[in-house]
Amino acid sequence: MLQSMTGFGNASIDTKLGTISLDVRSLNGKNLDLNLNINPIFISIESKIRSILTNFLFRGKVDIKINFKFKGENFSPNLNHHIIKKYISELKKIASADESEFLKIAMRLPNAVENDRPKVDENITNNVLELINIGIKELVDFRIQEGNSLKIDILNNIESIQEKLKQLDKLSPKRINIIKDRIKKHLKNLDSDLDPVRFEQELIYYLEKIDINEELVRLKNHLIFFKKTIDDKKNIEKGKKLSFISQEIGREINTIGSKSNHFQMQQIVVEMKNELEKIKEQLLNVL
Repeated sequence: MLQSMTGFGNASIDTKLGTISLDVRSLNGKNLDLNLNINPIFISIESKIRSILTNFLFRGKVDIKINFKFKGENFSPNLNHHIIKKYISELKKIASADESEFLKIAMRLPNAVENDRPKVDENITNNVLELINIGIKELVDFRIQEGNSLKIDILNNIESIQEKLKQLDKLSPKRINIIKDRIKKHLKNLDSDLDPVRFEQELIYYLEKIDINEELVRLKNHLIFFKKTIDDKKNIEKGKKLSFISQEIGREINTIGSKSNHFQMQQIVVEMKNELEKIKEQLLNVL
C-alpha cells in the first residue's frame, strides 16, 4: 500500500453546547509540519490533538481547523462598562465626534467585551478527539486512494526502465565487438609496428574499463528492490526509502551512459533517465 501526502478530510458533531466542525488538509513535505487553527476553547487539549495527528500522519504539511459554534443559551457576552467608559473618555481627549461613534470604536478595543463561555468538560474533550479520529480516517483514505494512482504510474515507469534494460543487455555483447573492430581498424591505418601481445593486453585493459556488466546487474537488482519496497505492506512510510533507491538507480544509469561508448545504447540511457525523473517527481508526494 502506497500513501500520498496529499489529502483532505472533514467532519462535524453536535454536542449539548453546540456544533464542533473540523477540516484537515495535507500536502507534501519532508517532515510533519502541523499548523493548528483551533477555537480558543480547545487550547487546553491542543497537546492531545497534536499527539493524535503525529501518530497517524507521519509526514507532510498538515493544516487543521476546528470550529465550535455555540448554542445561543450557552453564550452570553458581558460588557466591561468601566473599561468602555474609560476608552470613550480617552478618545474624547484626542478627537471630536458623536457619543455613538466613540462607543463603536471603544467596543472594538481589547477587553471591552468578555464572552462567558462554558468550560470544556470530559464529554466535550472526547467529542473533539472522536471528531479528529474521524477526520484523520477520511484524510488517510483519501491519501491511500491518491497513493494507488501514484503507484500505478510509478510502476509503469519502472517497467519501462526494465524493458530498456533488456535492450541494453542485448546490445552489450555486440558493443564490445564493435569497439574491438573499430580500434583494430584505426591501428591498421597507422604506419607503425605494434607488438601483438602488448596490443592485446592494452585492449583487454581498455575493454575491462568500459565493461558495464556489473552496472547492468546492479541496476536490475535495484529495480527489483524498488518494486519489492513499494509492495511492502508492513512499512507505511516508503517515500524516503524509495527516493534513496531511485538515487542508486540513477547512479547506475549514469555510469552505463558514460561507459557505453555506443550511440544506440546512449539513446536508451537518455530514455531511462527520462523515466527515472518522472519517478523522482512522483516520489516527492509519497508518504
